[in-house]
Amino acid sequence: MSEDESDTSGFPLIGDQFPELEVETTHGSKTIPDDYEGQWFVLFSHPGDFTPVCTTEFVGFEQRREEFEALNAELIGLSIDRVHSHIKWTEWIDEELDEDIGFPIIADESGDVADALGMVHPGQGTSTVRAVFIVDPEGVTRQVLYYPKEIGRNVDEVLRSLEALQTSDEEGVALPANWPENDNFGDKALLSPPGTVDEAEARTAEASQEGYESYDWWFTLKEI
Repeated sequence: MSEDESDTSGFPLIGDQFPELEVETTHGSKTIPDDYEGQWFVLFSHPGDFTPVCTTEFVGFEQRREEFEALNAELIGLSIDRVHSHIKWTEWIDEELDEDIGFPIIADESGDVADALGMVHPGQGTSTVRAVFIVDPEGVTRQVLYYPKEIGRNVDEVLRSLEALQTSDEEGVALPANWPENDNFGDKALLSPPGTVDEAEARTAEASQEGYESYDWWFTLKEI
């Protein structure tokens, strides 16, 4: 595959450096990801201001904002609306639903940012779908999620994903389904499978020595 053929996704993939973007937000001009160097950030798009599902999402993210910030992560919203629209909408949310939106919202009236991030899907009209990008302190895209316009996001899952990514980085482990509340293994982590015969044999001895819960050389759990 040629370089041109491999770069046709229209949005940053997992492991890609997040593209540099100059944006206008409700908190002023920002350069992403440079302004968030040393921090994680969660950038998420919504189809439009003054729409019901998006309103519930913004309230949901705001209500969990301090939990994101405790994990050294900032929230950033985006839609193809003007700054004035964003401001008026968040004022409505504050007045009617008693939630003061404390994170910036990108105004992307031209749609350039949404196009660069693959947030506009032709089969869904000209507004953004519900995209989520989780980006680490080095500006690397670590997770990408897409939801249809009809379904609001699960904020708990976005927060869980962020915590899982950080735990994986810090502990050098993988995390099972539904971590940290896996039905069978609770909050235990998984060791990466060995890559050679020698490593597989060593894993068995290591599991016994360290007291890991080992079902086989390729399936070993540890407390973290």
